[in-house]
Amino acid sequence: MKSKFHHRHNEQSMKMNIKITAIALTSLALIQGVYAETKPLKALLLTGGCCHDYSAQKDILKKGIEARGNIIVDQIHTDNSTAKPDLPIYGMPEYANGYDVVIHDECAAGISADEVIKGVLAPHKAGTPGVNLHCAMHSYRIGDPSKEITDVDTPFAQWFEYLGLQSSGHGPKLPVEIIYTDKKHPITMPLEDWTTGKEELYNNHKVFDTAHALSTGKQNGKEAIVTWTNDYHGTKVFNTTIGHFNETVADARYLDLVTRGLLWACGKMDEKGNITEGYGPSVEATK
Repeated sequence: MKSKFHHRHNEQSMKMNIKITAIALTSLALIQGVYAETKPLKALLLTGGCCHDYSAQKDILKKGIEARGNIIVDQIHTDNSTAKPDLPIYGMPEYANGYDVVIHDECAAGISADEVIKGVLAPHKAGTPGVNLHCAMHSYRIGDPSKEITDVDTPFAQWFEYLGLQSSGHGPKLPVEIIYTDKKHPITMPLEDWTTGKEELYNNHKVFDTAHALSTGKQNGKEAIVTWTNDYHGTKVFNTTIGHFNETVADARYLDLVTRGLLWACGKMDEKGNITEGYGPSVEATK
């Protein structure tokens, strides 16, 4: 026969569970309310050009970034797979009007006209943050990309100055060991070292004083910076050279890194790595 104490204990446990559930539901409702009331960031994703499966990667990136933050990713894409992709932004320096950030994921090494490159850089010179992925580092080349930069005010140096790092080539397609060298930076605080599948390790020909390294990559006995930030005349810029293969781009660890870099560049992250309220993933996305 059960005691009165046992019954009272069950009643108290049920009441406690109901209170906890009610608190949890209230918290979820508050989070959903803040998320719904917060204007989402608008990101413009540029894809196309040589040597990559951009037709798949553009959608992988859009889905992955939007699932991780209160961000709307609009796409400008071309199926042109040459080193001179015909992106419609060329000749339109106002192409990023209305956007909070531009994600450069194009591979446009053959685009070398000074005025065109100035137009691509125009929004960033005006203060629009930039996120640059993989072959964006090998785009918009004027002359020999391994040539020493002696004057940052030359057309040759302008894209490298924006990135904060000059890269002229890459190694074989082998796994890259990613090591976060600054684990106290807001972007990297919750992230852990990892090793990719087949990837490309981009070299570091010159690192600008305005750049700040976040991680290095090791491959086949060589090491190079693979993730860094840059201060481009006061504009925040985030970069990673990782992201050649679809498997890497679709990896949750890669998408976490890119999304956190984007949020940081847009000023939606505090010094402790906390995402500004309303700009993290929605409740539905975390289920």
